[in-house]
Amino acid sequence: MSQYKPSDLLTISIARALKGAENCFHGVASGIPCIAIMLSRRLHNPDLVYLNITGGVNVDREICEVSTDGNSLYEDSRSSFGLTDIFDLAARGGLDVAFLSGGQVDQGGRVNNSVIGPFRQPKVKLPGGAGSAVLIPNTKRAFVWKSKHEKRGLVERVDFITSQGNVKYVFTPLCTFEMVDGSLQVKERMPGVSFETIQENTGFAVEDNGAPEMAPPTLEELRMLDEIDPQGFRDLETR
Repeated sequence: MSQYKPSDLLTISIARALKGAENCFHGVASGIPCIAIMLSRRLHNPDLVYLNITGGVNVDREICEVSTDGNSLYEDSRSSFGLTDIFDLAARGGLDVAFLSGGQVDQGGRVNNSVIGPFRQPKVKLPGGAGSAVLIPNTKRAFVWKSKHEKRGLVERVDFITSQGNVKYVFTPLCTFEMVDGSLQVKERMPGVSFETIQENTGFAVEDNGAPEMAPPTLEELRMLDEIDPQGFRDLETR
């Protein structure tokens, strides 16, 4: 088993995937993407333009509160780029990466953040999609993260399609999936995680395609991660 915390591995895998990205955006309740973006800007992609839900641009600071929609992610902003501008940027084909999560994600990269069960008689009502139904089809690449890797969250077919579109990766504490020919396939496994473990916790068939293990976190990545998030807010999502 891995000696690293699941939150460390999940955050670092996202940060590495942002190498070469031109810009990226995250919305509310996006603690791990927020920390991963700051980590990537410091170590992997210093030219990455970071846009967040508050209108902040290239904010780089210690994470001091759980919320990703508070003043702490705006007060050090290099400029202001509001939500209307985000949707306009995406519609013009200029948004490189947008982050998204949801209650269910299926093998085809469809995301459900609306209801579990039948729409008219749901077992559970979820928060809703906000602007994701417009944003995800228009962004060049959607990065989906799941803070827990469970059969009920990674399903063969979602109960309701809240959003679908240009999903590139799905990041979990067990592996990173990549969209290949319209279907999610394992791109890399977390250290110490087998294909059997991934399949046991996934609600759709997972092919043993020989995908390698993720390269272990470096000391520099771990040190910088603790510098950005000294209170360990990233751990809250993966408990």
